[in-house]
Amino acid sequence: MRQPSLIKLGIVGVLLATASLPAEDALAKTSNAASSIAGTWTLVAADVQHPDGSRGRDYGAAPKGLLIVDAQGRYSLQIFKSERPRFASPDKGAATPVEYKAAVMGSSTHFGTVSVDSSKGTLVFHIQSASFPNWEGEEQKRSYELNGKTLSYRVTPRPNGDVPISIWRRLD
Repeated sequence: MRQPSLIKLGIVGVLLATASLPAEDALAKTSNAASSIAGTWTLVAADVQHPDGSRGRDYGAAPKGLLIVDAQGRYSLQIFKSERPRFASPDKGAATPVEYKAAVMGSSTHFGTVSVDSSKGTLVFHIQSASFPNWEGEEQKRSYELNGKTLSYRVTPRPNGDVPISIWRRLD
């Protein structure tokens, strides 16, 4: 099998190409339904619905993000708050605690496999690795809607009752 060019793949492709992923039979089970969301998606909104019903911006006014799902159900997801402040030092290891906190709280990234149950309107991220280490090895279920080129899903409520909502637009 010919190896893909790392230059053409970019960082997301490198993560997908080099990741230790589940066995082929596990991928085959997720591939049929996951193919409905296969493709490249750009983030439209990363909102949060509060317990009182009001809605706010979870990652600032203009969040940036990319979700890539292949036909076998492997995915890579990144969300970034665009207002994240740059570090004062060009040395990442010399940042202040406040700078580190802003960087971590202003981003969410993970990859693994995703399965879709269109009859129940749910998708499940089987998280292999994540920027928040506590998510590694977890399965996170989300209710979702797929309308044309728009994918939206609701994350399980946080301890304070907030429900994150991600909205993506298909690029391909």
